[in-house]
Amino acid sequence: MDTNIRHHIINNFQGDDFHTLKRAIDEAVKEQDEYTLPGLGVFFELVWENANQEFKNEMIEIIRKRVKKGLDQTI
Repeated sequence: MDTNIRHHIINNFQGDDFHTLKRAIDEAVKEQDEYTLPGLGVFFELVWENANQEFKNEMIEIIRKRVKKGLDQTI
């Protein structure tokens, strides 16, 4: 991903409170808009970089199970 996009997304949300971030994530997931995927990817990267190994393993397991079910079952 282009570093400028990453910095733009981070700068766009700097100073936002918990509820604003939650609403942005909830809306992005609900709308399933391809345009929001890079932002969600940056958010995931921030979580991943700051997560301990146990939490990373838990996220991987969640992703593995959802991928196994397939995209059709998430819509």
